[in-house]
Amino acid sequence: MVLHPAKLTLGLILLSSVSALAQSPAPYGLPISLENAKKAATAALAEARKNNWTMAVAVVDPSGTLIYYEKMDNTQNGSAKVAINKARSAALFKRPTKAFADRLTSGNAGLPVLAIEGAVPLEGGIPLFIDGHLVGAIGLSGDTSDHDGQCAQAGADALKQP
Repeated sequence: MVLHPAKLTLGLILLSSVSALAQSPAPYGLPISLENAKKAATAALAEARKNNWTMAVAVVDPSGTLIYYEKMDNTQNGSAKVAINKARSAALFKRPTKAFADRLTSGNAGLPVLAIEGAVPLEGGIPLFIDGHLVGAIGLSGDTSDHDGQCAQAGADALKQP
C-alpha cells in the first residue's frame, strides 16, 4: 500500500496536533459532588450577574456526565448546549477549552483541532481540580468567549477556597 504524500502529510499534522494537546499528567479523582458542583456554578453565575451578563452554566464529572446545570433568565437558548459541550471538552481533555481556541487561531497548525471529536475551540470551559485531582469541569456560555472564560474561572476558583 502506497500513501499519497498529501494524505501522509495530513496524517502527520493530525497526529502532531493530538500529541501537542495530549492529556496533562493530573490524575483523575472521584467525581465532583453535587454540593461542589453547585458551589462552582453559584460563583460563576455571581460573576456573570456582577457584570450584567446572562449565562448558562454546566458542571460535569471527569467522564463528561452532567452533574449540575443552570440557565439564567433571558440567556440565549443556544448557550444551553454550548455550556455543556465546553464543560465536557474541558473534562475529557483535562485542559481549558481556551487551549483549543488558541491552537485554532495560531494558523494552519491549529486546523486539525477541528478534527478532534469533542474538542470545543471556544473559551469558557475549565477543568475542576480538588487536591490535585481532576474531579470534573465547568462550562459557561452566554456572552463573549472571554466573558464566558472569566465566569468559568470564578467557578473554578470557588473550589480552591476552604
